Amino acid sequence: MTPLDSFLARAEAMLARVERLLPPEVPEPDFAGTIAFRWRSRAGGGFLQPVVQPHAIRLEDLQDIDRQRDLVDTNTRQFVRRVPANNVLLTGARGTGKSSLVKAVLNRYAGEGLRLVELDKQDLLHMSDVVDLLARQPYRFILFCDDLSFDANEPGYKALKAVLDGSISATPENVLIYATSNRRHLMPEYMAENLETRYVGDEVHPGETVEEKISLSERFGLWVSFYPFSQDEYLDIVHHWLRQFGVQDVDGEDVRREALQWALQRGSRSGRIAWHFARDWAGRQAAER
Repeated sequence: MTPLDSFLARAEAMLARVERLLPPEVPEPDFAGTIAFRWRSRAGGGFLQPVVQPHAIRLEDLQDIDRQRDLVDTNTRQFVRRVPANNVLLTGARGTGKSSLVKAVLNRYAGEGLRLVELDKQDLLHMSDVVDLLARQPYRFILFCDDLSFDANEPGYKALKAVLDGSISATPENVLIYATSNRRHLMPEYMAENLETRYVGDEVHPGETVEEKISLSERFGLWVSFYPFSQDEYLDIVHHWLRQFGVQDVDGEDVRREALQWALQRGSRSGRIAWHFARDWAGRQAAER
């Protein structure tokens, strides 16, 4: 072996070792064949990871939130059909269908070109990069931020404000932001902040801290509030899911009694709790058969 051959062999071995340390090459996102993606951050940027099996929930599965469902459905339909629509903030009680509603409108309008990109809170710093990537596509995109809340001075807070309304560049017309939160203004509220309130004549003026917190949530054009379910509404949801799981007798006293006990043990009559009970009941009935 000549000195040149030896050098080339060593160089190839070195390159092979280096390549193993590099992240795999990321393919271009297939927006035609995939309807949902997650943004994955990595050194120097990030990429869109396809969601192989999106949640197949339908709008018809969402019980006892008719008003909220109609508001979000109408706004999404406007967006898909290229007429003015708003960014949406869905807030309120846990387990009442906020996230499921966003997934359901995706499933309804995916055939009309709607796509969804989910971002975790720590990835909001990359939101402007995501928006720039999507702006060149012929599809309509919902940027989905689930279970969103901030502590004071978190960097993602200002990044989200800038994309919503506050940057020198406008948000592309094919991108909207849908966010869910258990907090109305996305940030914790403290009793001490009330001491900043000023009175000018008969008018009440909130302090600067409160104004700053409100300034983020008010950038969402559409607010949709969710409330805890009553006992009857909870049982309606239980019955719906039992029917979906193929249970025939959903109105029996034993179903009612165990469904209420299930909710009592978990301290909540939410749609999520109803779905968990229905899965458990249907599974036990099927196993006994």
